[in-house]
Amino acid sequence: MPAAVVPVAVGAAAAVGEPGDLVAWRVVAALIVSLALQVGVNYANDYSDGVRGTDDVRVGPTRLVASGLASPSSVKRAALLAFGVAAVAGLAIALATSLWLLVVGAAAIAAGWFYTGGPRPYGYLGLGEVFVFVFFGLVATAGTTFAAIESVTALSLVVGSAVGSLACALLVINNLRDIPTDREVGKRTLAVRLGDGRTRWFYALLVVAAFALTAVAAAWRVPVLLGFAALPFAVGPVRSVLGGAGGPALIPVLGATGRLQLIWGVLVTVGLSI
Repeated sequence: MPAAVVPVAVGAAAAVGEPGDLVAWRVVAALIVSLALQVGVNYANDYSDGVRGTDDVRVGPTRLVASGLASPSSVKRAALLAFGVAAVAGLAIALATSLWLLVVGAAAIAAGWFYTGGPRPYGYLGLGEVFVFVFFGLVATAGTTFAAIESVTALSLVVGSAVGSLACALLVINNLRDIPTDREVGKRTLAVRLGDGRTRWFYALLVVAAFALTAVAAAWRVPVLLGFAALPFAVGPVRSVLGGAGGPALIPVLGATGRLQLIWGVLVTVGLSI
């Protein structure tokens, strides 16, 4: 859930002080869109991976369809309901700003469904990180800035890239943990393609990139450097990943990465707002 909240908070903070009036209700609507998309994507992945049998042997947290806790049809309905909520909230923003947002919203929903759904899911082709970076990084952050002030700024794109880097780090940990089982079922995630060792360094690179982009954002607003106070929270998960933690031992690392993103997001939001 931090992956859904952080880009909206950061995008709204990037809009503070820019020309034009910041419209609060549109920021709230953007938060609803982001949360609903996150929920929808998770249900859609649970459904699609479950009916394919990808999750029959799973190291990570229990999933609904694969474990039999819920029927595939009910999980699919939950996914469609969440996407519907995102569509309604997004429509409200589009009607108040620009109808071009309808195209962006439709693309986000389609990307969420076809990540693991459809005949050729792109998540099985190693493109999941692209989706996460674009939609839970750039689009969610800069889109919130646009919803707030009807303008996309260079600052919102820079901090959006930082948000996307940390969101990708979450996915990389998830896929690193699942390399053995994903390889068995033919799920060619980026982690499977890169292999264990390079995936670990890729994770570290994403975390470093988030802080490097934070430094770049200081060219517009120096107080954004407050985000570096989150650096100590990056040490533990990076050390665990580079130290060779695997399987169930990566589940706490996933949680630690989520906390890092949340703490960094709060600090950057405050810094941008000063």
